[in-house]
Amino acid sequence: MYDALLFDLDGTLVDTESIALETGLAAYARHGHPVSRAFLETLVGIDEPTAARMILDALPGIDLAAVRQSQAAAFALRLKTGLPLKPGVVELLSATGLTAAVVTSSHRESAHQKLAIAGIAQHFAHVVTLDDVTAPKPAPDAYLLAASLFGVAPGRCLAFEDSETGAEAARSAGCVVVQVPDMVASTGRFAHHLAPDLMTGARLAGLI
Repeated sequence: MYDALLFDLDGTLVDTESIALETGLAAYARHGHPVSRAFLETLVGIDEPTAARMILDALPGIDLAAVRQSQAAAFALRLKTGLPLKPGVVELLSATGLTAAVVTSSHRESAHQKLAIAGIAQHFAHVVTLDDVTAPKPAPDAYLLAASLFGVAPGRCLAFEDSETGAEAARSAGCVVVQVPDMVASTGRFAHHLAPDLMTGARLAGLI
């Protein structure tokens, strides 16, 4: 039924979104621009350049570079204690013999660092990042590239995403989409299957 598995990274494979939220709230407050959890949740799944424009529009006068530097330092400190996996990751990656790739809006260095810290880098033949495409999610480019790297049609790929932005990208590329929402609730409008966890999603999609 499927020739390849494609996984988003943050919020789908690794539990980085909650760490990003916690360190983000602290960094914005530290630099005199306290924001709400709801505001930061609107940035989930958004690539960095687009998120930057949204932040600058909402918070005129903010020194975004300083905020990001502060948050990055706190985030890196947290990663030294390890990076939790989302439920079902190891089980799912071990349950099939299919080749797999990561398709992420993170930059290349950050993506590989997270995979290494989480201890799952060996499961992925390819890692497609923000640095590899011109148009980020929700454009389909990253998923189209991942399918092409395997030499398979997108329709033969099962994609796992947590965000609406990511699910839209995978759906637009022609993949079968399982969406497992992380911090932000979803209508599932871009998903073929909406599930509470990865293993349930894999079963709904007929993978296992």
